[in-house]
Amino acid sequence: MNPKQRPVPRATALWTVVVTSVAGFMAALDNLVVTTALPSIRADLGGTLEDLEWTVNAYTLTFAVLLMLGAALGDRFGRRRLFVVGLAVFTGASAAAALAPGIGALVAARAVQGVGAAIMMPLTLTLLTAAVPAARRGAALGVFGAITGLAVASGPLVGGSLTEHLSWQWIFWLNVPVGAVLLPLARFRLGESRAPGARLDVPGTLLVSGGLFGIVYGLVNGEGHGWTSPRVLLALVGGAALLAAFVRHGTVARAPMLPMRLFRDRAFLGINAASLLMFLGMFGSIFLLSQFLQTVAGYSPTEAGLRMLPWTGMPLLVAPFAGILSDRIGGRPVVAAGLALQAAGLGLYALVLEPGMSYPAQLPGLILGGLGMALFFAPAASVVMGSVRPAEQGIASGANNALREVGGALGIAVLGAVFAARGGYESGQAFTDGTVPALWIGAAVVALAAAAALMIPSARVPRGGRAVATEPGAAAGAAAPARGEPAPAAG
Repeated sequence: MNPKQRPVPRATALWTVVVTSVAGFMAALDNLVVTTALPSIRADLGGTLEDLEWTVNAYTLTFAVLLMLGAALGDRFGRRRLFVVGLAVFTGASAAAALAPGIGALVAARAVQGVGAAIMMPLTLTLLTAAVPAARRGAALGVFGAITGLAVASGPLVGGSLTEHLSWQWIFWLNVPVGAVLLPLARFRLGESRAPGARLDVPGTLLVSGGLFGIVYGLVNGEGHGWTSPRVLLALVGGAALLAAFVRHGTVARAPMLPMRLFRDRAFLGINAASLLMFLGMFGSIFLLSQFLQTVAGYSPTEAGLRMLPWTGMPLLVAPFAGILSDRIGGRPVVAAGLALQAAGLGLYALVLEPGMSYPAQLPGLILGGLGMALFFAPAASVVMGSVRPAEQGIASGANNALREVGGALGIAVLGAVFAARGGYESGQAFTDGTVPALWIGAAVVALAAAAALMIPSARVPRGGRAVATEPGAAAGAAAPARGEPAPAAG
């Protein structure tokens, strides 16, 4: 350690873990928390089916397209400062959503929520990595991964329980007191950090934001307006063209927001491909299965969420140990094994799914999927942060989170389109006929994610030591992040 650099006090490290994990939980929870509340929202506020879809997608869309801008702003103006700004925007928009007088106001508030989350979320990992010593970083990332992973998967349970026992407004009111407590803690307990020489890349920001908006907008509206309709084709083709221009910009610009050279590193390429594919399969499957348990099996929203706990609750139990294990043997085997188990769980669920199936018949698939999800989250975060230099950790976190969100939007759109083509809501059998092929596609996509994870370099493990990346590029990417502490191995 450089003698001029002081280690982070243990209290600061602990507060950083707490604040970033709770903030990450709120941002991740709001991806799917609204799904089980949609019937109540429609009964109260009215609106068309497309309006209801946008109560989910407005958040996902703004979250995805602005994530890298949020990371870049934090690198430039201070990560703690921008984290507080994002948290304040997210909290205020949550109150606005709870108070929305109509469906249009709710969709607008959800979009602003996504803006706050996009500023806040990519800075959680950079703040955490800078504050926690390398020797304990795997465990800290394990806690973070467990909490945020649980939030992603438990959204339907939390939303259903609050809607059933209180009202749908409480899925948004929940964020307000939590945000009010976190704001002063973040301001006074977190350490400030920046990326040296960071600059805003305005052309790159416009290209990636416009490109992601076009792709996600086209996918969201494809089923409702027709995949060959002018607006959908224009959005998809225009979005793809803008993303292609963004890739070229990242190759030739002097200081791009996302340098394409990062993808030459096998760890960075592999973990980002795996993250996108994993969220594609997982989000789409959770979206359909939470509805199956209510629409076909006849459970209440709370009962459906409780019966998914063997899947959704597993990250809270296993992910911290997965983070420690990845420190010992490297991220590659843990991530790949987790994705393989997730794929097997979805495939097993698809094999037994039928209208009159018993709950015990569902348990093997739920448990395998839960173990797989738990093994993925914490090591994936460690691999992302360890695959780049310290000055690039903010944008690496933003890129990974953006790809996850895009994967989630793709998952709902693609698996939803498969469901609509093969089944429907007319009867329990029709719903099952649409869900089974969608689950098989979800399983296949997550299996591809496991294959992508094998691109991550293996690690050599010194006797009695932590895993160390074997490739020079990965090792260089794991240089000291901040305050002289070495970063975790790239796995």
